[in-house]
Amino acid sequence: MTRRSFLTLACSVLMLSACGFQLRGQQDYAFKRLFIAGGSPAAAARLTRIVQGGSDTVVVTSVANADATLQITEGRGTSTLTLNSLGAVEEYAINLSMTYSLTAKDGTLLIPPSVIALNRAMTYSDQYSQAKSAEAEILFADMENDAIDQLTRRLSVVRTMHPTPDQQVPSIAPRAPLPPPPL
Repeated sequence: MTRRSFLTLACSVLMLSACGFQLRGQQDYAFKRLFIAGGSPAAAARLTRIVQGGSDTVVVTSVANADATLQITEGRGTSTLTLNSLGAVEEYAINLSMTYSLTAKDGTLLIPPSVIALNRAMTYSDQYSQAKSAEAEILFADMENDAIDQLTRRLSVVRTMHPTPDQQVPSIAPRAPLPPPPL
């Protein structure tokens, strides 16, 4: 029995390594003290936990003590995705956009204003309006977690606090949204 479980474990490890799976590991940010301005309290708490837990960088509560300032602005929205034959909404598109920029203590722009835009589709029924509003909040929280994960990977791209023109990080903007489906 132990031989069989060992063989299963060995095969699982081989398959995971073959697909490119890799643990996140330790991040090495160019800044050692980060101040987070803006964003929701939940987003700031998650970002603080990820940055402090996965690197030697500390999130500080004062701009004066920070090597870099991360400015975050979030926008949430819903739009009608599909209508039924009576003109009632059947699906909503839930949208979250997170605009961010990273500035060094001396005013050097390390990451120019960039946007992370996410969306999800949610079915809707008037019978379950309270449940659907709770589902929308869960989807917003999930998108916010995804955006914070993307933001931490983006912060790791900054390699120096005084980048030369060829070391500057380009800004990122989302692609144009797809047109709405025909009615």
